[in-house]
Amino acid sequence: MTKSAVIIGGGLGGLFTGAILAKEGVKVSVIEKNAMIGGGLQSFVRFGEVFDTGMHVIGGMRPGGNIRRICNYLGISDKIFIRDVDNNPTDVLYFAEDKATYYISQGKQGFVERLAESFPHQRENLTQYVKAVYDIVGELDLFFLRPSNSYITVHSDEFMMAANDFIAKYITDPKLAAVVAYINPLYSGRKDMTPAYIHALISVLYIDGPSRFAGGSYLFANALRDCIIENGGEVIASDGVEHIATENKVITSVTTRKGRTFSADYYISAIHPCSLIPLLDNPSVFPKAYINRLNEIPNSYSAFTLNIKLKPGTFRYINHSVFYMSRYDEIWNFGCEDKTWPLGFLCMTPPDIEQGEFSNKMILTAPMTWNNVKQWEDTKVGHRGKEYEEWKTQCAEQLISRMEEMYPDFRNCIESINTASPLTIRDFYAVKEGAMCGYSKDCNNMMLSQVPVVTKVRNLLLTGQNCNIHGFCGVPLTAITTSEVILGNNYVLNKINLMDKDE
Repeated sequence: MTKSAVIIGGGLGGLFTGAILAKEGVKVSVIEKNAMIGGGLQSFVRFGEVFDTGMHVIGGMRPGGNIRRICNYLGISDKIFIRDVDNNPTDVLYFAEDKATYYISQGKQGFVERLAESFPHQRENLTQYVKAVYDIVGELDLFFLRPSNSYITVHSDEFMMAANDFIAKYITDPKLAAVVAYINPLYSGRKDMTPAYIHALISVLYIDGPSRFAGGSYLFANALRDCIIENGGEVIASDGVEHIATENKVITSVTTRKGRTFSADYYISAIHPCSLIPLLDNPSVFPKAYINRLNEIPNSYSAFTLNIKLKPGTFRYINHSVFYMSRYDEIWNFGCEDKTWPLGFLCMTPPDIEQGEFSNKMILTAPMTWNNVKQWEDTKVGHRGKEYEEWKTQCAEQLISRMEEMYPDFRNCIESINTASPLTIRDFYAVKEGAMCGYSKDCNNMMLSQVPVVTKVRNLLLTGQNCNIHGFCGVPLTAITTSEVILGNNYVLNKINLMDKDE
């Protein structure tokens, strides 16, 4: 008999899980509350330009990369539009404190050599640091799509070390230590809290070579949707789940806000666990301690985004990311409530499919804590008031002023702007406090911050960024873990590896 699954949430996790299950013969229904599927893959049109909401820089999509291999398995690699960033540099870092600029290059040797130009006395330290980063990632079978029969994994001491301590173990120059930590806002890194393995994973993806979506990340979401539909499943948008019926610790059905009822053998939640609990007709199907733990896990910080329509022919396309950082000693403080915003931001020019010499648009993303918008937390989209709109204008002005430190006269390149705050992210993605990266991982208490995909409700599984690892790379890997609960241990991984051998 054909198995069936209802997936709550059509974000990256829901779509990847749905695509895998549908490909393997499971009857899949993905239910998404928003008009546009994709979660962080969603795009929107402003001023005649397509802007992505979340997935601006992605890893694992180069030939042989883990996510590229999953796409090959799903049969969607020829349906997506990816542009690899430059190899040298892949990223540019500007520190306002001393007006210094640093360049990051692709590859282990390239990474070491380019930074050693600015820090020659740290060349050997950099070499040892890069080796340690790759050694940590080597401990993760799933990252390499390696089948594993081990249910208890023993990791090295460095694996669970605080990321900032891990860096300091190898990099003795304080400025260089800040430089190699530059990507921590991308995973919501926190000092003395974020485990080294999270930093190592993202670092390896960047050193191996990041990529970008061309033409809009929504095209990737559509490719996953089409995979589900072509394999007999369905993807329903603009109709979120409002009620989950349970009986004897088993889900019996879900009902949408439009009154449609769906029943299946399995139910998979791809939304924030704190958004899932209120949907249950009887939350006590979960132990009280479990619910308390879900509510107590700290969330990652959020972000303020400035989307800019550029005047034609005024700003050349940049095929790498630019990071603005205020001070070296603030590199781990993006999640601190008592710091003056902005401590830094990511600047990028998203590529069109046929990208020319000049860019039509730019996105600035600055980490921001929930405390900055807490006074408006009870308001709704479009009804937040004049004070909120004035505050957003002030935030935009601060980012533009800092851009002019790197690009004088940048203001004159701007045609129109659009802004989004942590409130926008909270309401659009239904995530607690607008968290960009789900739950924060805590090396001091991994039992608290680690959420398994299996739950106490026998036919309810979890997927998405709140389990295991977040981000464009981590969420598809978690989708495999979730899918294999239904399909069997190593079922998907064996198929991916067999396909690799055949090719």
